Amino acid sequence: MGAQWKAKGKELAANAKGRAFGKLAKDIMIAARAGADPASNARLRMVVEQARKISMPKDTLERAIKKGAGLTGEAVNFEHVIYEGFAPHRVPLMVECLTDNVNRTAPEMRVLFRKGQLGTSGSVAWDFDHVGMIEAEPAGAGADAELAAIEAGAQDFEPGDEEGTTLFLTDAADLDLVSRALATHGFTVLSAKLGYKPKNPVNPASLNAQQLEEVESFLSAIDANDDVQNVFVGLA
Repeated sequence: MGAQWKAKGKELAANAKGRAFGKLAKDIMIAARAGADPASNARLRMVVEQARKISMPKDTLERAIKKGAGLTGEAVNFEHVIYEGFAPHRVPLMVECLTDNVNRTAPEMRVLFRKGQLGTSGSVAWDFDHVGMIEAEPAGAGADAELAAIEAGAQDFEPGDEEGTTLFLTDAADLDLVSRALATHGFTVLSAKLGYKPKNPVNPASLNAQQLEEVESFLSAIDANDDVQNVFVGLA
């Protein structure tokens, strides 16, 4: 499943599309705080490209930009919160939330974690590396991921979530620097963000089919929460 869990299967993907729009709209609003023009706001430009990639409706995209930039008169106050714990069968995970009401999100997380185990701050984080995650695709024929990783300053690389893409891993402080450098080494950056990569991931082969289904069901329920932005899971 990799460092970041995502819903799999056509039915799950279809059901998740609306939630994906909502999650990305939050990213757009936060990025737009630095300016509503993607041409002069690199972070906004990147999330706008992500929105277009998943076919976010134009009016939804424009509304999120205006709201984040303060052009609608509405206040945008999201708090970044991390929840740590375990899915069933001791699979560690980090749940990244953006919420406008922690007093709503916290009890919802406690309920969702009943089939697993909600930990305290730092109880699981020690088993993850906080890294930059850049998903990119070749800009043309002959692009070499290994060479690009070395020359752009990435720490590592691995196949991305989509066919033909590469996930470049960086030191957290180097995310922007490597993102810009990859463009000069034959790759088009599709997304760039900070995330969590497990140090000692659980091998799925150690779980039987029923146990894996229980883990997937748990992760689906977590991901379905409106305040959850990303779920990083310790599965190989």
